[in-house]
Amino acid sequence: MDRLPHAIRTIFCAGLISGVLDIAYVFVYFHQVAPLGILRGIAAGLLGPDAHQGGVGTAALGLALHFLIAMGAAAAFYTASRKLTVLVRRPWVSGPLYGVSVWLFMNLIVLPLSATPPKSFPAPTWIPILVAHVVCVGLPIALTVRRRQQ
Repeated sequence: MDRLPHAIRTIFCAGLISGVLDIAYVFVYFHQVAPLGILRGIAAGLLGPDAHQGGVGTAALGLALHFLIAMGAAAAFYTASRKLTVLVRRPWVSGPLYGVSVWLFMNLIVLPLSATPPKSFPAPTWIPILVAHVVCVGLPIALTVRRRQQ
């Protein structure tokens, strides 16, 4: 029971860091699209294409969904690292590999099941988004979990 609060804090911290880095990367990379438009696009995965016409509330939902996914990715890595200790012993290797796996999971499972599935795989912008998942998602999660382990 003692470890539950520590686990939750670690997952929250790793999810928050990776979520902020990832969404910041997306905002910069897709600078020609307004941030609210990007966030409405995330919400469209749940609400469908009409979300693109939504307002601030729809964008807030997109931001919440983005961080929910980041927290889920952090929770999955944390849970796996309890049994596969190599994940935290070698975060500079496991983090980037985990980033690739998160990218694959998003592109092969989550996005095709969304209300606005992509027209093709991989998407035309797949390389920069893969890099973002390696550098902004997988690596920060692995390094945060390692740093916060007891």
